[in-house]
Amino acid sequence: MMAGLRMAKNNNKQLRHYLRTTTMIIYGVALLAVCTLAGVIVGDFLGVLLGVKSNVGGVGIAMILLICARLYMHRNGGMSKECEFGVGFWGAMYIPVVVAMAAQQNVVTALHGGPVALLAAVGAVLVCGLTIALISRSHRGEPLPALEPSPETQAQVAPAGGR
Repeated sequence: MMAGLRMAKNNNKQLRHYLRTTTMIIYGVALLAVCTLAGVIVGDFLGVLLGVKSNVGGVGIAMILLICARLYMHRNGGMSKECEFGVGFWGAMYIPVVVAMAAQQNVVTALHGGPVALLAAVGAVLVCGLTIALISRSHRGEPLPALEPSPETQAQVAPAGGR
């Protein structure tokens, strides 16, 4: 690796090719880090203001800041195409992780909360299921038109090798 870098230093074109093929540039991480840090600080400050010993909405604030910063930079031409793809990637990775973390905290809290929290959870699931059943029975809709049979109704056997 070092020999390739030393050899590529002599020629600028070789150096660019070497860096392009051997390194992975992660775009948008600085913007994500700044938004996350700002969201955590604001969430902690809100927790102190409300008298709660916890971060209040810091992750949500960070996501909103990331979306606003991305839109602002996109409108003003401050974001390259690669950076936009990177921010989109990290935003897409960030949301499922945060939702999973929040869901885990809610389940742990509910289990420690006693039977009332569990009954509320079961009740919510039942109400959702009954609502879906009621909606599906009340709005029948129109059936799809019948498909016309295709001219080749017999299955064809492919020779060995899959072709």
